[in-house]
Amino acid sequence: MPHVVIEYFSEGGIDRPAVLSAALDAAAGSGVMAREDIKVRLLPSEAILFGDGRRTFIHVTISLLAGRGPEAKLALSQAMTAALRKTCPEIAAISCDIRDMDPFPYKKSLV
Repeated sequence: MPHVVIEYFSEGGIDRPAVLSAALDAAAGSGVMAREDIKVRLLPSEAILFGDGRRTFIHVTISLLAGRGPEAKLALSQAMTAALRKTCPEIAAISCDIRDMDPFPYKKSLV
């Protein structure tokens, strides 16, 4: 925890290592979470259809344990979209959503 899940679609593909690194760096640099706790993953979309005609997108969902204030979440969201815009200037739409996870039922097991 925290989880950074990046959904994307681009017929030309994206530089996956660069996107993963940019997301990790943005999350770690936010001061909201510790680098060693962050998990970043990419999920390609098979196909998209946007009503406004856009043909590429990146959407980031960041799941954090509840407790961060709105200002911290806003700064994280802005940092994430800015980092991905710099890394992928050709992507038509880049968005980010931050979700609170309930700490009571959230569990993990590490080896």
